[in-house]
Amino acid sequence: MCGLLGNAKLSSDFYSTTCPNVTAIARGLIEQASRSDVRLTAKVMRLHFHDCFVNGCDGSVLLDAAPEDGVEGEKEAFQNAGSLDGFEVIDDIKASLENVCPGVVSCADILAIAAEISVSLAGGPSWKVLLGRRDGRTANRTDAVAALPLGPDSLEILTFKFSVHNLDTTDLVALSGAHTFGRVQCGVITNRLHNFSGNNGQSDPSIEPEFLQTLKGQCPLGGSLTARVNLDPISPDSFDNDYFKNLQNNC
Repeated sequence: MCGLLGNAKLSSDFYSTTCPNVTAIARGLIEQASRSDVRLTAKVMRLHFHDCFVNGCDGSVLLDAAPEDGVEGEKEAFQNAGSLDGFEVIDDIKASLENVCPGVVSCADILAIAAEISVSLAGGPSWKVLLGRRDGRTANRTDAVAALPLGPDSLEILTFKFSVHNLDTTDLVALSGAHTFGRVQCGVITNRLHNFSGNNGQSDPSIEPEFLQTLKGQCPLGGSLTARVNLDPISPDSFDNDYFKNLQNNC
């Protein structure tokens, strides 16, 4: 269960007296899990983003569907189903924290802490995580489908989806840089490789030719739509600026 916190102003030292080792415990478990799963840090970062982008950072993405209680699982949203991952390590962190400070740390805050740790472990920046979030009591699959970005979304649609959260185009570009690590399922990109703009056999002409052939080899026509390819072909498990370099090279 994800405990509920009362109203409070967010603060980086929110748990300094009630659960002072929260970050150390989370870091230890993420470090341990990432040794057996190189994709874990990217999974956790995505999990936090997909939580925050649907009605705020309230941990609702962790809730399983419970129709009898009116809970629509966000996990079943098109953008999440079969691809959103990293739940196990969040569960492990929650269980460990319940042993030392039961009922204190919200699941929403665990996600925020875990995301910062994951980016840092992958070689990215570190930052002070503001804490004190309350956990949501419900989830909404319909809201998730409407709010979360999709690969085929136009710039206009993406700009609108970000503007709902008071994020501008600078934020859109910066946050897109998180695609510097992790994987993508072939089903997300197959139309750009084999059926661009509805033209069977045509590929997106903006993709660098050599890179296009590499992608076609990894995601062949008629192949598995759940097979995964690296988002960043250079350093797929590192949080760096190669994402933007690759864009400039049409890769």
